[in-house]
Amino acid sequence: MANLKEIRNRITSIGSTMQITSAMKMVSAAKLKKAQDAITAMRPYADKLTELLQNLSATLDGDLGGTYTTQREVNKVLLVSITSNRGLCGGFNSAIIKETISLIENKYKGKEVSILAIGKKSNDLLSKTYRVVGNKSTVFDALTFANVAAIAEEIMAQFTTGDYDKVELIYNRFKNAATQIVTNEVFLPIEQTATETSSNLDYIYEPSKQVIIEGLIPKSLKTQLYKALRDSFAAEHGARMTAMHKATDNAGELRDELLLQYNKARQTAITSEILEIVGGAEALNN
Repeated sequence: MANLKEIRNRITSIGSTMQITSAMKMVSAAKLKKAQDAITAMRPYADKLTELLQNLSATLDGDLGGTYTTQREVNKVLLVSITSNRGLCGGFNSAIIKETISLIENKYKGKEVSILAIGKKSNDLLSKTYRVVGNKSTVFDALTFANVAAIAEEIMAQFTTGDYDKVELIYNRFKNAATQIVTNEVFLPIEQTATETSSNLDYIYEPSKQVIIEGLIPKSLKTQLYKALRDSFAAEHGARMTAMHKATDNAGELRDELLLQYNKARQTAITSEILEIVGGAEALNN
């Protein structure tokens, strides 16, 4: 009977775990809808703004693009590693950590690499081995454009003063609730790439192309970082919802197996007791 009690306790424990994972799944599903609508609405605007800025910058002569388009020899690199503040979301955080480490040890091997952690998970795991110069995990407590713009301005100022020659974003791009794409984006310097269509167009700029670009660059960079954080935020809830759904299903299967094992053990115990009673009765009759 001690074995039956142990199995019964495990069944009760698994039932409690299922309630927790199911509740977390529903919470993430509710948050995912709002986050998905936000990034879906924002992504076309951010992508078009970046494309417009790149096309304009590519048509400028000399150094008219400003300090944000200056291509320098890459010696000092800043990697902005964007993860979540909490776990229980499958491989969401580990994928970003692995990609960050891969960039440090392969692409930027021999360079002076610093890490700006946005999310507690990247700060906790990467700070043990690599140089983490900042932790901006509190931005997820109030994910607004103003809070993200402050981080972007800090990065832009460090690039302008020459603290870093290149800044790259590493984050999970939201595709759907079950799929997150690990994405690397060059944040600074701005890449000057003009499309074939834009190169054949001749615009008249007012007040001037230089003034327009100088106004667009800060706004575009802030929007790019905000889009990356919004993408990561939506991807996090999608990953957590999927992970909790799978955890609930696995717990249900384990509970069913334990129930079958419990019933078999209980039936064995009952059969054993019946045999003992029958054996005792026959002994008395003899």
